[in-house]
Amino acid sequence: MPAVDCHFHWYPRSLFEDLGRRSDPPCAEPCAHSYSYWYKDGRKSTLRLDWNFHDLEQGLDVAEDAAGSGTSVVCTAGILAGLLDQLPTGEASKIASAYNEAMAEAQRGHPGRLYGTALIPLRDTDEAIRLTDQAINEFGLVGVNLPAVTDGELIDVTRLEAFYAYVAETGKPLIVHPTDILYQEFFTEYDGAMYLTMGRVLDSSLSILRLIFSGILERHSTLKVLHTNAGGLLPYQAGRIDKNVGSNKQISALPHKPSEYLHRIFVDTVAPEPLTLTTAIQFYGLDHVLYGTDYPCWAPRAAVSVLEGAGLTGEERARVLSGNATALFGLPPAG
Repeated sequence: MPAVDCHFHWYPRSLFEDLGRRSDPPCAEPCAHSYSYWYKDGRKSTLRLDWNFHDLEQGLDVAEDAAGSGTSVVCTAGILAGLLDQLPTGEASKIASAYNEAMAEAQRGHPGRLYGTALIPLRDTDEAIRLTDQAINEFGLVGVNLPAVTDGELIDVTRLEAFYAYVAETGKPLIVHPTDILYQEFFTEYDGAMYLTMGRVLDSSLSILRLIFSGILERHSTLKVLHTNAGGLLPYQAGRIDKNVGSNKQISALPHKPSEYLHRIFVDTVAPEPLTLTTAIQFYGLDHVLYGTDYPCWAPRAAVSVLEGAGLTGEERARVLSGNATALFGLPPAG
């Protein structure tokens, strides 16, 4: 049965070639198999890029081998989503536009097999809206990647209200993925294992809470949000979230409890445990769970195996594998 892998990483080399021309961080340089890159504060990225991140044909073959002939992928920016926000606005816009155009070129070159999503720097709100308009209406990309932070400002800053309004108007989803920019300094133990296991899902989970607590999801009720990694920490702590914000005047002024906004969120199946997937389906609803593999950071065959262990009926499995992603991203039927 053909599927839509909504959590697939492929990076055009041009992004790192552009960053490699910089002498100061953020910048990139070639390494043994691909590139290493540094953030503005001089930290080296924890992501070990190798050739798998750039070999699109290999990735598409692996996706089909795992989930069936006709499987398509949605390329997301992953932890790179906030990298360009550390650059001056003009430079960031130029690199983002080139990246988005490269995604569009790959999408045109692999019709029905690959769909691209936009890398949008958020330092300048008007420019973010212009780049989003270009990515969706000119390049035909199917989603927008949302970082956790934009040059020191968090994503619930008031000036971004117009950006969220515009994305809601397009009908395309925001994709929330860990970014490696926040919180890493608090999880340095065990050679980074604390951050890789818990820090990253904390990053994306707090981004979702900011969208809820700030009222952004209330004011923009048609805004679609896809939270990677099966919703991170949130579905398991929804009751605690509702309980502990009851006395907060700003949050309690919202017409709904935080958990009710959480139920509007879409999530993927990137979680190596069938119980996590069944919990996500029970919490978010079957129509809000989408197949994803995190390739090449996780093996698509393993992702399919975990999904098979979740005890879904054939119809339910078909909706998770392709139907839900087709509806969320506005794609033609898989295969």
